[in-house]
Order: sequence, then C-alpha cells, then structure tokens
Amino acid sequence: MILPPALHSWSLTPREAVAVQRRLAERVLCQGSVRRWRLVAGADLAFTPDAAECIAAIVLWDAKTRSVIEQQVVRKPATFPYVPGLLTFREAPAILAAVRKLETEPDVFMFDGQGFAHPRRIGLASHLGLWLDRPSLGCAKTVLIGKCEPPGRERGSTTPLSDRGERIGMALRTQDGVKPVFVSAGHRLSLQSAVRIALASCGRYRLPEPTRLADKLVRRMHAELTLPCS
Repeated sequence: MILPPALHSWSLTPREAVAVQRRLAERVLCQGSVRRWRLVAGADLAFTPDAAECIAAIVLWDAKTRSVIEQQVVRKPATFPYVPGLLTFREAPAILAAVRKLETEPDVFMFDGQGFAHPRRIGLASHLGLWLDRPSLGCAKTVLIGKCEPPGRERGSTTPLSDRGERIGMALRTQDGVKPVFVSAGHRLSLQSAVRIALASCGRYRLPEPTRLADKLVRRMHAELTLPCS
C-alpha cells in the first residue's frame, strides 16, 4: 500500500511529540461513515523480550466472508522512550511499516488502542488515521481516560465514556456477559459509526476479529522469539 506523504518526523523528544499531538489534534475529524465497508485492517503489536524492538501485525479481514485475506508482520527498533500518552511515537513506525506491505487497500483501519479517548484527543487510532488519511477507529481493552457506567449485559449494549463532561468514546458489550471494550472514533468516522463497525466485526469472542487475529499473530511471533534454542 502506498502511504500518503509523512506528516512529521518520528525522531522527536517527548516535548516535541506533545507539540505535534496538539497541532495534529485540530485536524482529526470525528465524523463521517463508510457506507459500503468490507475490508477491515486490524493492527496490534508487542515488544521483543528486551523491549528493543516492536513487532507489529496487520490483518486484513473480509467482513462479508468473515475470513482473513492478507496479513503482514514487521519488526522495527523501538527508538522512542515509553511515555504514557505518547505511545504512538513508540509504536507507530512499526505499524506503518506493516501497512506499507499490504497489497490490498482496506476500507477501514481498526487499532487495538485509543482514538479520540486520549488526554489530548489524539491516540494511536486518530494519529494514524490522520497519517493514512483513512477512516479509523480505536477499540481498546481498557480505559485510558474518562469514566463510564457498565453497559447492559446483552450484546450491543453501550454506555458513554466521558471526560470532563465531554463524550470521548463508548463502552460496548460485544458478547452477552463478557467484559466491555472501549470504542472511540479515530479519524473520518463518527463514534456511532465506529461502534457499529466494531460490533459488526465481532464473532464469538470479546474482541473484534481484525484486532483479535492481529493480537494472535503478534503473540505467536513473540513466542517464537522467546523459545529456547535447540
């Protein structure tokens, strides 16, 4: 996949990274929908045992056939320090490298992380959605910021995730009785559209299939790295 021109350098100090987030947050569009979406690219990642490298996986999932049509994995050095709220600058270069290897363009990108539900309103899903100029959403396992009431126990139940009086995401019950996931708009998608896509992408499990399968792929690669030499 050919990526748009780079928005900025990844060789930044934490202070510079915060400035980049504040500048780019003004360009994020938390509105819109994808009328005929079918191909969802799920992204997830992990770090090597010494935390020196990032392992990123992209799984391109077909919502009509409910099957994987392509997957890519890359390893890249982790050059940015671990700083809460700035994880995109540590993780994004590897994810973008995996996206670049895709042979088919997705309709939507789904990230295992936050979008608008971020202290500066530009988490991984928003930042990379803006970078890729594609509709994107975040579907996180936990809350980074904000508060919400538990949704009903039935599949599809939702409650708003709010921060200082602003709705920043939604808690979504993807299966009866399981823990909710936390969905937020990334870029070029409304929160309502993001929730609809996340729920429609779920199979028998708590996590949507695109990110669940990306997580599974990353875990397998990570396990191979930690196996003892024979």
